[in-house]
Amino acid sequence: HQNIGQYVHSGSKPCKLAAAGEFPIGISFEYPAVQLKRQGAPLDIVLPKEGLGWEIEATGVIKGTQHADAARKLADFSASPAAMELYKENFAVLAQPGIAKPQTELPADYEQRLIKNDFAWASKNRDSILAEWRKRYDGKSEKLPQ
Repeated sequence: HQNIGQYVHSGSKPCKLAAAGEFPIGISFEYPAVQLKRQGAPLDIVLPKEGLGWEIEATGVIKGTQHADAARKLADFSASPAAMELYKENFAVLAQPGIAKPQTELPADYEQRLIKNDFAWASKNRDSILAEWRKRYDGKSEKLPQ
């Protein structure tokens, strides 16, 4: 799009660039925007009225790891109520209901604004989605270091 300075490969970089005054607008995840705003950055967080995309954090155990028991313990903890109590300080939506607390920087109905994702469709159409993105936007994509 003609109003986009560049497309970057980092989800937080546009927000950081806007917070630093290098660009007037940065399209990013809300997490870095909330963190930067809490640190005093001159940001207004604007969410699209059409709906909010999802960002999913995950934990996995690599097959064949030398420390499988420790890795499983960490993975189990990462999904536990105790871990959710830690996450609630920084995330508006958690995997376990009733634990998240409202983020003052975000609207109270944040969770209801999430779009309905069809993960099966997105997975099936991944290649064509990426091809369309490249066709439209690769010319303004930030070059990755080789």
